[in-house]
Amino acid sequence: MTNEKLEQMLDELVRPALKAHGGDVELIGFEDGILRLRMLGQCAGCPAATMTNETIIEGQLMPLIPALKQVILVHHVDESLLDMARSLMKGGRGRSGEEE
Repeated sequence: MTNEKLEQMLDELVRPALKAHGGDVELIGFEDGILRLRMLGQCAGCPAATMTNETIIEGQLMPLIPALKQVILVHHVDESLLDMARSLMKGGRGRSGEEE
């Protein structure tokens, strides 16, 4: 299945529900029956992302794509959060502004 066709299916079947909640999804790739997607916007890092994956994404796409075995959500951590974590680990200031 081509990326173009997958994008079309995501546009029609998945993105409207995600956009209603301030989110979106990015196609990372489809290989060996595994579809990799990154959640974006309000859906990125959302605790309900796993349920969204099972009910919306897999539920809509698996019946239409016989070769699809699994959908994996690739998680992305914002670089500013990583910088804050690095600072804290090096003895920087915590959220209260006091030395750790």
